[in-house]
Amino acid sequence: MVFDVKIRGIGTRAFVGLAATTALLGTAIAPAQAAEHSNDSASGVAQKLQQAMDQLHFEQVLDLAPPTTTAQARTLAAQSVDKDAASPAQRAQRFSTLAAPAPISQQPQIDMSVIELDKNGRPLSSGTVLMSPQYPHGVVVPVDKNYHTDAVRWRQWDDAGWYTNHAQGTIDIVPGRESAPLDFMEPYPASVLKLMVNFGVLRLVDQGVISLDDTYDYQPTTPSSLCGDASSNTIRNYIDASITYSSNGASCALTKLLWDHNAVDGLNQTFQDLGLETMQLKETNPANGGHWSNPVTMTSLDTAKLLMIINGGSGKLWTTPNGTAVTSAALSPSSRQFFKSELAQQGFNDVLSTTSWCGADYPAPGIPQLTASRWIAADGTTTVDGDAYAHDVRPCNQAAQVTFAHKTGLVGNSGSDAGIVKSLPGKQGRSYIITMFSNLGDQYQDPNRPPTEPGAHPVAYTEKFAQLGKIMDQFEAAHSH
Repeated sequence: MVFDVKIRGIGTRAFVGLAATTALLGTAIAPAQAAEHSNDSASGVAQKLQQAMDQLHFEQVLDLAPPTTTAQARTLAAQSVDKDAASPAQRAQRFSTLAAPAPISQQPQIDMSVIELDKNGRPLSSGTVLMSPQYPHGVVVPVDKNYHTDAVRWRQWDDAGWYTNHAQGTIDIVPGRESAPLDFMEPYPASVLKLMVNFGVLRLVDQGVISLDDTYDYQPTTPSSLCGDASSNTIRNYIDASITYSSNGASCALTKLLWDHNAVDGLNQTFQDLGLETMQLKETNPANGGHWSNPVTMTSLDTAKLLMIINGGSGKLWTTPNGTAVTSAALSPSSRQFFKSELAQQGFNDVLSTTSWCGADYPAPGIPQLTASRWIAADGTTTVDGDAYAHDVRPCNQAAQVTFAHKTGLVGNSGSDAGIVKSLPGKQGRSYIITMFSNLGDQYQDPNRPPTEPGAHPVAYTEKFAQLGKIMDQFEAAHSH
């Protein structure tokens, strides 16, 4: 069957446009006084990540739809539920009617992590960096030996508040962090949230509650523009559609499946038990599996650790704050293998990797990954769920250095990517996990982005993400373990 459409700071460097926006909104925004904390013991990968993020000048992007009135700010808040339902083409049409592109009003919001792995898939070192109006040059997050931090007061994303409240969130994701030295409003994860959904479904498979080859009749009892109509398919096929081409319809079906088995609260508790305290699949609708909104939260560090489980490292991976040892046995070997295989067949390679645009002058090349053969036509171009990329990916496959088993996400104010990178045979050795969440969805574009040709798939993300992915991959290649 065919599923529905997918989704895929005031900093000193980004003051242009903020004063005007503030005046129009009638909102008093006080400059944040939070200092950019240093961490003398930061790992090499953390230092490299912070330097790369700073040097790429993310504040140079343009905002296609800056709110210029209080009414537009209220509209932002009203659109914070199921914002994934709009396609890139629909969002582009809306952006074109709101305002002319303008410099972004403040430093963008980015949360990024890299975890380096040894040959057995166990963590060796990590780096997590936050960038925001409060930390315009990026700040390294201190983590303990278990790759956990209590140094950040994580706040839930607020669409309008990013503009009107100096990117200062008001709802805590993790309680009891009021005195944490860092304060950060975490971007909405967009389609990367499907990692949580599919993890929960595969847990049910491991428990014998369901089987991958069971047929699930998705019968939503309330309509949803995000989820679409009723459908019937095997759970295996729903998972494939959810991961490889980010089908919202398939993902709603899997979320409703979790609700049907009263497994959503248990899944959220499982994340807590694993020490992944910022991962929460909250306030979805049991009637249709939709209602994806800002209470659905993930951070780059916890997402990287979830991917470490999926990757299947041997032995203890970390110990939770309550003293529980976490191993890859949180998923069975067969479920991990299936999950990784699906992630390796990702059709959209256009964020940290840009092989979908192989050979183009824009966007810049990113992580030099191998594109899955299932998407490649006889002429070398790829088409993913109806989206045609008019670029021959075969030269990039011939030059590929790594596999990248990953999941991307895209809405207007969210761009994300998270996955597992491993060297191809005979290439410079590297094994690492890289995760990124940002507010730079397709509402923001580079000033140098060329016009989209008629009928072509538009470049939806700033190319700075690809440049960052390439920098970090080259670093890992040169410092392979």
